[in-house]
Amino acid sequence: MITAIVFVNAEVARIPEVAEEIAAIDGVSEVYSVTGQVDLIALVRVRQHEDVANVVADRINKVPGVTDTETHIAFRTHSRHDLEAAFSLGLD
Repeated sequence: MITAIVFVNAEVARIPEVAEEIAAIDGVSEVYSVTGQVDLIALVRVRQHEDVANVVADRINKVPGVTDTETHIAFRTHSRHDLEAAFSLGLD
């Protein structure tokens, strides 16, 4: 599974609508409204690198109100939540 973190800037008046439209795209698992240099952060989880291009270039960038995106591909996942879940398997 490939994870891409997509920073999204949007027209200020359309941020909520842009977030909802992006969240509805297949391959987008979560969209966060954030503070800082970007308006939204979308997590894209897909099987192949070509799918990242399909989701970001062909879908997210074409949502009305999106003004700019910056995509980062994750190499590894380091998550305490994932480790705790793995070690708790079968403990019920």
